[in-house]
Amino acid sequence: MAYTLWRGVVGMVKPTRRPGSLEELIRILPEGIGVVPLLLNVRQGNRQEFASAIPHYEKYVSELAEQGMDLIRVGGTPPFMLLGAKGEAELIRKWERTYKTPIRTDGQTHTAAMRALGIKRFIGASYSALQNEIVINYMTQSGFTCVSMEPIDVPFHEVGQIAPERVYSHIKALFRKHKGADGIYIQGGGWRTGEIVETLEQDLQVPVVHATYCQSWEIQRRLSVREPRQGCGRLLAELPPLP
Repeated sequence: MAYTLWRGVVGMVKPTRRPGSLEELIRILPEGIGVVPLLLNVRQGNRQEFASAIPHYEKYVSELAEQGMDLIRVGGTPPFMLLGAKGEAELIRKWERTYKTPIRTDGQTHTAAMRALGIKRFIGASYSALQNEIVINYMTQSGFTCVSMEPIDVPFHEVGQIAPERVYSHIKALFRKHKGADGIYIQGGGWRTGEIVETLEQDLQVPVVHATYCQSWEIQRRLSVREPRQGCGRLLAELPPLP
């Protein structure tokens, strides 16, 4: 069975059953793009759980490919970033050959967005020390320089309760303390941080890469849709080409 919608259909494999980011993505996607989500059940957010998730992702990728998706997105940065940039790319190429469908990870999307916005040196924020470590290693392998990246370390199940204003203050303090960054990277879709993207860009005068907004940008570019959106920062307002 193949599912269709007039502007295209995206299959998504998300690592958790945490509400928020999927709803946010669907709200900011242009009308006519369909989303078919399948959800894993990552709960602890530890290294062992991330590392063991890949076979479960592939099972859902297989199901979505069979249903005729135009694009499949495998969400969650840590499981794939743990493979390293090269290992991740090799795995995704293998899956694309096997399942005859374009597939993208969040890490690939985030680095593409950073290149599209001209970011080479970034200030970052995440919501755990482990994710911080994984992200810095991956971004370094991908050719970026992390000027500073510090987590707001909370229990994995409490990520969605971090106030956007707290994230804004955290990032701004890092940016002012550590000079030389030409962009900001807000890692992970678990926290509700979309509303601070444009404010950060206006206040600090650098582009911001935000996990959920990156997904909307790449989905549009890969489905040949162009519907700029104001109020969500430069990436969605300008919709630069994929690098």
